[in-house]
Amino acid sequence: MLKKYVGDLKKEFKGYNAKSFSADLMSGLTVAAVALPLALAFGVSSGADAASGLITAIIAGVFIGMLGGGSYQISGPTGAMVAILLPLSIKYGAEGVFAAGFISGAILIIAALLKIGKLVSYIPTAVITGFTSGISIIIALGQIDNFFGTKSEGENAIQKIISYGELGFHPNVYAILFGVLVILIMILYPKKLNAKFPASLASIIIALIVQLIFKFDVAEVGAIPKTLLLDKRLDIADLSPGMIKNFISPAISIAALGMIESLLCGASAGKMKNEKLDAQRELMAQGIGNMLIPVFGGVPATAAIARTSVAIKSGGRTRLVSVFHSLTLIASMFLLGPVMSKIPLAALAGVLMVTAWRMNEWEAIKNIFGKKLKVSAMQFIITMVATVVFDLTVAIIIGVVLSMLLFVLKSCELNIDINDVDKKRLGKAGEEMKTSMSGTKLVYLAGPLFFGTQERLTNVLHELEGASSIVFSMRGVPMIDDSAIAELEAIFEDYSKDNVNIMFSGVQPRVRGTLERAGFIEKVGEERFHWDAVRALMYLDEHCA
Repeated sequence: MLKKYVGDLKKEFKGYNAKSFSADLMSGLTVAAVALPLALAFGVSSGADAASGLITAIIAGVFIGMLGGGSYQISGPTGAMVAILLPLSIKYGAEGVFAAGFISGAILIIAALLKIGKLVSYIPTAVITGFTSGISIIIALGQIDNFFGTKSEGENAIQKIISYGELGFHPNVYAILFGVLVILIMILYPKKLNAKFPASLASIIIALIVQLIFKFDVAEVGAIPKTLLLDKRLDIADLSPGMIKNFISPAISIAALGMIESLLCGASAGKMKNEKLDAQRELMAQGIGNMLIPVFGGVPATAAIARTSVAIKSGGRTRLVSVFHSLTLIASMFLLGPVMSKIPLAALAGVLMVTAWRMNEWEAIKNIFGKKLKVSAMQFIITMVATVVFDLTVAIIIGVVLSMLLFVLKSCELNIDINDVDKKRLGKAGEEMKTSMSGTKLVYLAGPLFFGTQERLTNVLHELEGASSIVFSMRGVPMIDDSAIAELEAIFEDYSKDNVNIMFSGVQPRVRGTLERAGFIEKVGEERFHWDAVRALMYLDEHCA
């Protein structure tokens, strides 16, 4: 892995010059403009504080960015993580978030060594779309307090909403005004201008100016320390076997989500830059980064598609874009900390409300329901609901298991098509036949013959009254089990009693081998098996007329 990393770095920086440096620097500044408001918002919404969000973006930008599996990945705090971190923070405090984040980093390193990243490709698109929408709902629900300036209790968004029944719902008008102001600015902001100066940053600046002028009675971000080592951070010496046991479950959820987000981001962005992501190295980088981040006082990070796409579209050449973005955030933290501390939390809530809405893959959702893809729609809805009600890991497991079950059920359908013999379609063979073939039926089978489909075959064959001969075309049968063979024997015996000739055509080698081992071919006779239906009909014409 190290040898390949060095080789990729040499290839990445080959011919690097002042022009490339300038492109990376300007791209890093642009990404920082996008990352700054999101880092503040995700830090607060994770149950930590704005400083934690900044630290996360800074450390992730340097370490994960430099060690990552692609030259384009930008990592930091993301909205998806909020869904896991907020309940964890409410229950265990910031210490719980730090401990779970550290453990998740170790899990990601193990996943990299075991090359588990390949499993992400087995998650259906509808499941990913479903849990993304579920996450967006959790983010939006989790911002109700900040948006309305209210207080609630509970370990998750649903419990917090229910608690309003006991605590009462007393919104702060000024908080609502800030939230609505930010949402309106982000919605109405010109798209052309957004490419140069992000709407989220512009809306936060406007809200901040309003607050600095009028000093409304609303909750603010609070003091942002001028240090990269926050007072609240993980002390590795405090980690004990008991603590690891308590946080292993959320750590697995964090690692699973980090793996999925990072690899999907890499796959999507890789197409934009025409560069394939090294999944194993990316997971290793995410693991190392997430073990370091809590030591500085940050929350778990993962690759972020929004910031990554901005880095590529703004002309970034190498992974130095990620480093320059971190250096810009450090400068903002040290120089603008006192000013940023006055940002209303309601304004950040507005940013997250819009972010949650835009997180949804609306084009994919429209495609699922517009084209009436029933299986995909079921996968989407169940995964989305499971994400909101349970946690992300459970939701993904439910979604994947459901997908497998639906696929198995779909694959196990047996299609049966019964036709009369049309001698004109047989060409020369039909012209040479002596009999009319009026009493002969062609039964086309497509699908597996096993205990789950044998009854359907029997029920359909009951409709063949008056047939003198039946040709089973089995080219579309990929497998057969003992139960279905026993059913075929019963069918053969029943029709033989009524002097109905039974023939088989197009039997695949795998199925034929099973029939031979079961003694079926020996019992009914080798002469009843033919390469195709035409040869079976010719045999009937010659020997059974």
